[in-house]
Amino acid sequence: MTDRSRFRVATFNANSLRARLHIIIPWLLDKQVDVLCIQETKVQDQDFPEDTFEKIGYHVVFRGQKSYNGVAIASRHPVEGISFGFNDNERLDEDEARLIRCKIDGIHLVNTYVPQGKAIDHPHYQMKLRWFDRLKKLFETDYSPDENVLWCGDINVAPEPLDVYAPGKKLKHVCFHEAIRKALAKVREWGFIDLFRKFHPNAKEYTFYDYRIRNAVKNGLGWRIDQIYTSRPLAAMALDCWIDLEPRLAEKPSDHTFLVADFDLDH
Repeated sequence: MTDRSRFRVATFNANSLRARLHIIIPWLLDKQVDVLCIQETKVQDQDFPEDTFEKIGYHVVFRGQKSYNGVAIASRHPVEGISFGFNDNERLDEDEARLIRCKIDGIHLVNTYVPQGKAIDHPHYQMKLRWFDRLKKLFETDYSPDENVLWCGDINVAPEPLDVYAPGKKLKHVCFHEAIRKALAKVREWGFIDLFRKFHPNAKEYTFYDYRIRNAVKNGLGWRIDQIYTSRPLAAMALDCWIDLEPRLAEKPSDHTFLVADFDLDH
């Protein structure tokens, strides 16, 4: 992608950033990615491998915790307006390691690692539902649907039956339960377009394959829980949105793979 108007954004749950650098760094260079949003870095800020990204020409901003959570954005372009967590009065200790915001080339980026929820009857599930309420208010307060806004990350929700294998058996799962899908839908009502579905409305393709399931990738036993959403003006500039499955088949992979969106910013 040598045309300056072409802009490539990707999202990836690394499930331990330092353990996936052998995949991430070559992939960034090969795919000529402008911006990579990363989740579940599992690294404290003082141990973040910032130099590794800078050596290949990427600015990187990040906020993490030891062994859990962690978000980062790597960009080949200047990063402005960086902030972490929500702008409300309900701050939790881990909020800043789950949500990072900035502006790059006129695009407002929001990178989220949504809580998984553990179980329907667990307090963390109620926290997950509340997390989406807080996120909806953030978009309503800080952004306009008329702006170029991109929200991405590990959303930890399969929006529709098409987005998970054997959906009939997942109805009580914290990533497919009716209440959590409705919570996601309410955030999307702000004005978001699901870019993957814009270009691949009927595809049964997934971004997450559980390590514990034998031959999960080969047998298509996955979930589409990583997503890229954009405001309508930015969606109009989109050229494609696609899942790169190859990194999930690499040696010592994450249980997630890369979701990529291409834009023509001069469109």
